[in-house]
Amino acid sequence: MIGSRRTTALGGFTVILARSKREIFVPQGETILHVLRDAGVHVPSNCNNGKCGVCELDVLSGIPRHRDTVLSDEEKASNQTVIACCAGSLTPELELDI
Repeated sequence: MIGSRRTTALGGFTVILARSKREIFVPQGETILHVLRDAGVHVPSNCNNGKCGVCELDVLSGIPRHRDTVLSDEEKASNQTVIACCAGSLTPELELDI
């Protein structure tokens, strides 16, 4: 994040995969889940619309833009997890524990 400016994006951000030390760009209009799958990264999923929570991933840094109906307001505010099928990012990079 540059200064206090936040960029709201459903795409147009980089996902950093901490365990595999990979960086994958999420283009505008794509989901984290779709881009990870295209890159050969296995992420379990079920509903693909933010209602089941199967694709929940731990966030190490960055601020997700939550669009799910699974996480509570408190969980969303903590920015510790993200539902990969429908979230975007409020920061240019989102580091995930995967």
